[in-house]
Amino acid sequence: MAKLTLYVWLLVLATTIYSCKFNRIRKSTDLKEKYDAAINYYEKKEYYKAGLLFEEIIPLITGTKESERAQFYYGYCHYHQRQLDLAAYYFQKFYETFRNSKYVEEARYMQVRSLYEASPPYNLDQSNTISAINTTQSFLNAFPNSSYFEECGKLMRELRRKLERKAFENAKLYYRINSYKAAVMAFGNFQKAYPDSDFNEEVAFLKIDAQYKYTQQSIDSKKQERFRELITFYEYFSEAYPNSRYLRNAKNLYEKSMENLNKKKTSNKISSLGMNSE
Repeated sequence: MAKLTLYVWLLVLATTIYSCKFNRIRKSTDLKEKYDAAINYYEKKEYYKAGLLFEEIIPLITGTKESERAQFYYGYCHYHQRQLDLAAYYFQKFYETFRNSKYVEEARYMQVRSLYEASPPYNLDQSNTISAINTTQSFLNAFPNSSYFEECGKLMRELRRKLERKAFENAKLYYRINSYKAAVMAFGNFQKAYPDSDFNEEVAFLKIDAQYKYTQQSIDSKKQERFRELITFYEYFSEAYPNSRYLRNAKNLYEKSMENLNKKKTSNKISSLGMNSE
């Protein structure tokens, strides 16, 4: 017990001394001491303390050879503390300030990485995702031979997939709340915006289903036109996805639509014959 008490006491003492040392360095007017301490804290992965010191000295060492390294590490201090928006900002500021630096490619990649990791889940606002996509594309354009090129391409695909999912779920929402006209339009817009999406098979089927339900809700004078639109949707679907798991259901809606059109034609013929006999 005595040994444990002594150990705790020594630990508290060491922590107090260490804390006092940091506070003394922060109060120092010796920029070199502060810079060396910031680098030392950074290399020990004490990013909070390193960041505080870098924040204090960066405005005071502008134009020196130490400034470049300090600002580069400052971006990483924010990144390692998961302050991703700030990290992206300071990496961008770095490469705008030090365009000829040996760190510039890495800084631009880390801006991409920070924005990618800050991108929210698909069901939230995707402004940050769009910003991440634009930044990633800029990186790919600027560094086509980069060692980060393949990784950034992968990040780009994941970010775009998130936007696809957002658009898909938004279109599906109209369908779920029985707003079928809006759903048909939203599904059509999705197909135009994301022609290569993995969601397009389901989208093409839901577009048929929504069109059928929309037509059922329509007044009689509009039904023929809307059934014909459904048939066009089905013809595209059956050609594009001949082995689809939705094909049977899609075909059923197609056949119902054809049946309704044929009934209407028959009815029109009978009416026409009746008028002629009179």
